[in-house]
Amino acid sequence: MEPITFTAKKYAFPSEISIDFSLQLVGSLPVHSLTTMPMLPWVVAEVRRLSMQSSKKEPVVNQIRLCVSPACLKCEPDPGKSQQWDPLICSSIFEYKPQQVHKLIHNSHDPSYFACLIKEVAASQQSICYVFKADDQTKVPEIISSIRQAGKIARQEEFHSQSEFDDTFAKKFEVLFCGRVTVAHKKAPPALIDECIEKFNHVSCSRKAELDLLSQNSETLNTVGGFSLTDKFRSVFQPGSNVEQDRKPIRKSFSQPGLRSLAFRKEFQDAGHRSSSFFGGSFEENDIQSHLISGHNIVQPTDIEENRTMLFTIGQSEVYLISPDTKKIALEKNFKEISFCSQGIRHVDHFGFICRESSENGGFHFVCYVFQCTNEALVDEIMMTLKQAFTVAAVQQTSKVPVQQCEGCPMQCLHKLCERIEGMSSSKTKLELQKHLTTLNNQEQATIFEEVQKIRPRNEQKENELVISFLRCLYEEKQKDHVHIGEGKQASQISAETIRNELPTSATRFRLDMLKSKAKRSLTESLESILSRGSKARGLPENSGSVDLDSSISSTLSNTSKELSVCEKETPPLSEGSFRHLGSSVDLSSDSESQMTEEPAQLSPRQEFRRDFESKTHHHDSNIESPLKTRRHSWRQQIFLRVATPQKGCDSPGRYEDYSELGDLPPRSPLEPVCEDGPFGPVIEEKKRTSQELRELWKKAILQQILLLRMEKENQKLQASENDLLNKRLKLDYDEITPCLKDVTSVWEKMLSTPGRSKIKFDMEKIHSAVGQGVPRHHRGEIWKFLAEQYHLKHQFPSGKQQPKDIPYKELLKQLTSHQHSILIDLGRTFPTHPYFSAQLGAGQLSLYNILKAYSLLDQEVGYCQGLSFVAGVLLLHMSEEDAFKMLKFLMFDMGLRKQYRPDMIILQIQMYQLSRLLHDYHRDLYSHLEEHEIGPSLYAAPWFLTMFASQFPLGFVARVFDMIFLQGSEVIFKVALSLLGSHKPLILQHENLETIVDFIKNTLPNLGLVQMEKTINQVFEMDISKQLQAYEVEYHVLQDELIDSSPLSDNQRMDKLEKTNSSLRKQNLDLLEELQVANGKIQNLEATIETLMANENKLKQRALALELERSALLQTVEELQKKAAELGSGIPGLAKPELTEDN
Repeated sequence: MEPITFTAKKYAFPSEISIDFSLQLVGSLPVHSLTTMPMLPWVVAEVRRLSMQSSKKEPVVNQIRLCVSPACLKCEPDPGKSQQWDPLICSSIFEYKPQQVHKLIHNSHDPSYFACLIKEVAASQQSICYVFKADDQTKVPEIISSIRQAGKIARQEEFHSQSEFDDTFAKKFEVLFCGRVTVAHKKAPPALIDECIEKFNHVSCSRKAELDLLSQNSETLNTVGGFSLTDKFRSVFQPGSNVEQDRKPIRKSFSQPGLRSLAFRKEFQDAGHRSSSFFGGSFEENDIQSHLISGHNIVQPTDIEENRTMLFTIGQSEVYLISPDTKKIALEKNFKEISFCSQGIRHVDHFGFICRESSENGGFHFVCYVFQCTNEALVDEIMMTLKQAFTVAAVQQTSKVPVQQCEGCPMQCLHKLCERIEGMSSSKTKLELQKHLTTLNNQEQATIFEEVQKIRPRNEQKENELVISFLRCLYEEKQKDHVHIGEGKQASQISAETIRNELPTSATRFRLDMLKSKAKRSLTESLESILSRGSKARGLPENSGSVDLDSSISSTLSNTSKELSVCEKETPPLSEGSFRHLGSSVDLSSDSESQMTEEPAQLSPRQEFRRDFESKTHHHDSNIESPLKTRRHSWRQQIFLRVATPQKGCDSPGRYEDYSELGDLPPRSPLEPVCEDGPFGPVIEEKKRTSQELRELWKKAILQQILLLRMEKENQKLQASENDLLNKRLKLDYDEITPCLKDVTSVWEKMLSTPGRSKIKFDMEKIHSAVGQGVPRHHRGEIWKFLAEQYHLKHQFPSGKQQPKDIPYKELLKQLTSHQHSILIDLGRTFPTHPYFSAQLGAGQLSLYNILKAYSLLDQEVGYCQGLSFVAGVLLLHMSEEDAFKMLKFLMFDMGLRKQYRPDMIILQIQMYQLSRLLHDYHRDLYSHLEEHEIGPSLYAAPWFLTMFASQFPLGFVARVFDMIFLQGSEVIFKVALSLLGSHKPLILQHENLETIVDFIKNTLPNLGLVQMEKTINQVFEMDISKQLQAYEVEYHVLQDELIDSSPLSDNQRMDKLEKTNSSLRKQNLDLLEELQVANGKIQNLEATIETLMANENKLKQRALALELERSALLQTVEELQKKAAELGSGIPGLAKPELTEDN
């Protein structure tokens, strides 16, 4: 028989949608990949200039069609309406993925133009800027929005495909989390795991001994004073438990000695590269005690009475520990944080790893996590998977070459220049460019000047565009040979004379920028102390309390002379003339230190803000001799001092980053008095509160805290109820086949709300009628439980061998299953398109894993079989996790479905024979057509029986099938299969080969309409094939016996077949014994019912006799009363006549 395969249907992604725009391609220009948004307007201007020059020589209108879709961004020539587009002549100009569009810019001065910057290859340093012109400028925002939306959709699709790859790469293992131990080093001895297990056992024994001692002394168990330090150790995943939970058994490990430790370590490198290597333990046995450090939280074993099973997931770069109980990630560690992995020597079914964790005081320490597996082979597989994952992660990390950039990059210098001149007028931009050109060497300045003079620009704007263009080309060439600061020393050293001639002055300025950035950081850290010292100086004049940011930076730079001297060792010192050359270009003083700190080309935002203000108010101080300037407060400084107080803190440098957006603030009124005592006025001394006032404040605070706690609890309840409703709505996300009317819903609600319904037998005809009319979707899970209760009331079986063990569901979840690999593989195949199960290791998949794992531990004979996940999944969609497990037990044991999931699959073969016989008897022509093409029922019907039609048919139809299974049993599957094949018989007979027939039954048949599905369900309710199924089963066994007797086989083959037949007969005998026990139980129930009825009948007869006697006595009493009345009437003549007339 072929294995069952389930495929997920992929829905069409909106990437097929394409939008076309008719535009003009102005031109394109290759630029460096580090091109930023401030540079882009100058690039666009250069493209337009080049386009105008080419159009003067040969006037050409490049009319193109821009096709925008999430799949691609394509530019094709537009031949126009008169000509027909020919793909052989009109090839595409360019074609990129939308996610390659790095930047988009819309020209505000000329709204019809826009440009896009496209990165060609991620590894290369080349980008291309395309400039377009639209005939209708109002369409440009729509075009830009379409390109951005296409890129967003493409990136989402790429992310989903990448996450799917990650999910397929990730391997999952079920482990038992034993606990954690704090260790001293990232390396560990080979026997560390065994030592940790002994520590865990020691802590458990000490807890038990102390609890016994406390119970003997009759002390209260809730007091903490009687516990030792070990009582305070708790699991990292579990809150503090009470004393009753601390009564744990001693840990046991069913492991074997003799396996050497398998360990590997991870070295943390400064560059962040990951590497892994295997090593042998270099520690001696005596070093283990010294390896475990002393202190609090040294040993933290988990609580044995709680569910400690976890899913140990190994991804591409992380290790996850997911709790199926809480449906959350309990632990997440990057490979970079793991330094050691090892397997136990004496406890070979245990393993652990050491990882780095941060501590409360800001440092870090090393912790060893210990786990247990089902057997040694699983531990070996986990260790090998970890080794492979570490190796792959190290290779991928080394292969990634990130784009490096430093403060000294030439492109970064151009970015700062473009950012500085953004929004300036042409004249100011020209002055700023002239200042910047002075930072170049003489040869570069001469080259740029000659090139600009050759072209002879008409105005200042054209001249600025040319200068920026030449600067861009120059800096792009420099960027190719640029060595980032901190990358290392160069291989060859250049002579001092060559350096003086060729090294530009900007190189030293770059190093000064680095020193400035360090000075700014130190200034930010020390700003609080400076301000506090200024506010404490009460006796100083008003202007002596101010702090000049520029002077503070200068003083900080002067304190970093040691670092400057280090840098000067690598580069020759600049001469005094060079400083004068720099200073003369920007009209600064001759002081070299002030020139370095106030260079306008490298000013910080705060320095630019202060420089602009001081240039407007003409307050220049050319002689700076002290770090602190003694001058009056400006109104800006007064606002700053009122806001940036020492109490507020100045830890975040981001709030001083950009003052340009604030605009001009109104100056402070000269009539307003200046506060001398502090930034907020004189400090008011607080009065001491009385004890009564403090008591009232405490009462108020306590009441408010109680109110907050109550509100928090109520909010949690509301949030939980809302999450339950959303979860239920997510589960029931399918189309209903048979709509349930309000009258039928009210009937179901009445039956479900009956008090003590689990002990009341309802009328089966009424239940059949209600199920036939429909089952409300939101009550379906409760109705299935109700039908199971009614089945138990009508079939009270004696306890036999095939009944499941009475093990609580929570206890089963605490154990490890040997079928974990098969279950974990099938989780992603079960309802892959349903939102509840689509998330990888989400709440749906983890709940499904718990159910299948618990059943595999409960039913050791069946364990887990492919297809069982769909049955459990349908149940889980309609009820809670534990209720779904109970209903799965009911279907498997009470309804007898577990027979078809046995490893030998004999019952499934019998079912295939029964289905063939039903087709032969009810649809002879269809049976002959299938037999003619050698199509047996195992080719198409095996998934129907093993998954209850859930793997191929819509959920609404599957839910109706489950309604009937809970009502009528497993024969419903035969009825549905026979009805489906019979109703589509004309369509099946039209196909004339095996492939098309099987494809129609597997793919076309499940997509039948709602009307046909409802018709099939109605036909199933009218069928009764129970007698035929029993006859076909007997017929199968008879034919099997005849085949064994008639086949000419050798003695060995005959012996093997006889043994197989004997084993099957034994199983059949067991099944018959089970049926016999069921029949005996029914007979006993019937006999007991008969006895009860006979006793009731005797009681009723006695009651009837008593009533007859009572009636006769009452009649006699009536006669006597009538006689007395007649005698009284004869004695009074006036009363006798009326009485006689009444009688007449």
